[in-house]
Amino acid sequence: MSLKIRDAKQCKYDVLALGECMVRLSPPGHGRIEFAKTLEVDVGGGEFNVAYACTRLGVRGGFLSKLPNNYVARIAINHGRAVGLDMSHVIMEKYDGVGRKSRVGLNFTEVGTGPRASVTMYDRGHSSTSQMKPTDLDFNTIFGRDGARWLHTGGIMASLSDDTAATVKAALEAADKAGTITSYDLNFRSKLWSSEKAVATTKGLIKHVKVLIGNEEDFTKVLGFKVEGVDKRMQKLPVENYKAMVERVVKTYPQIQAVCTMLRVVKSGLINDWSGILWHEGKFYESRKFENLEIEDRVGGGDGFSSGIAYGFLTGMDPQDIVNFAAAHGAMMHTTRGDTSQVTLEEVMDVSKGGTARIKR
Repeated sequence: MSLKIRDAKQCKYDVLALGECMVRLSPPGHGRIEFAKTLEVDVGGGEFNVAYACTRLGVRGGFLSKLPNNYVARIAINHGRAVGLDMSHVIMEKYDGVGRKSRVGLNFTEVGTGPRASVTMYDRGHSSTSQMKPTDLDFNTIFGRDGARWLHTGGIMASLSDDTAATVKAALEAADKAGTITSYDLNFRSKLWSSEKAVATTKGLIKHVKVLIGNEEDFTKVLGFKVEGVDKRMQKLPVENYKAMVERVVKTYPQIQAVCTMLRVVKSGLINDWSGILWHEGKFYESRKFENLEIEDRVGGGDGFSSGIAYGFLTGMDPQDIVNFAAAHGAMMHTTRGDTSQVTLEEVMDVSKGGTARIKR
């Protein structure tokens, strides 16, 4: 079953994403948070990163969320607007001056190296986004009258609270009703909810999902589908066993039209093997493998893959080109600091077609 994507002329947006956008604070280089004298300020969030990257690639993107009307929130607003991302559907609620009721979520991120892993420490409790309700935005108007060809959301937004899970459900229902393609990144975060809660919640959402995205842990912890033969250290990723798991997923949820899986083997904090798989219309497509990928910052790589999938389908690429493009985009996003994309469409197209790092003059 091929994706039936709405006509661009009938839609205001190509891609909308629903989620939380946070301000990220990181020590320079590979420094530790507890010893930091300065912190780099950046912006990111799983769903936001996808809308931002798609907009940089050249499609019409927009973001759906809720933030307090204060200076820190404007860091995020300005970051999105700088690349042309429509931030008009971000609800700016009145700020009480101290953040007792609502605030901007923060995450403190260390970029690991050698045997030391990268670390993210959340400071996002009571954020405005975590208190978002289904009635805060008129999803029927956004997806019906205005129109969007693609909605991306996921497990991070759903995990923040019962209200945000209900908001995700309302958005998926309205988008599905309007004929908008819905993609959902399972994106399990153990700091935000338990596997049991994730499985129970996701079962109520997935019937409105057309494109499902996740890695080996996500499918196990969020959907309850185990990949056989994966060792606990994730050093062996048997591709055929992944494919068998995907077959079980689409048999269980037959409305899903595409499944996208990222494969990552962590050799050190700065060296990973990286690739992806796409299932579509009953066939599997494997991307180019990026072995011993050198990493500047691994946060946001999966969102690069997800945005590449959305861009590929929206622009009419064939499935093999889509998964190659998505894996290349994710690989390229590993090469820069911060969560959000700093790469161009031309660069990604070159790498997806086998281009090398030979100097461009």
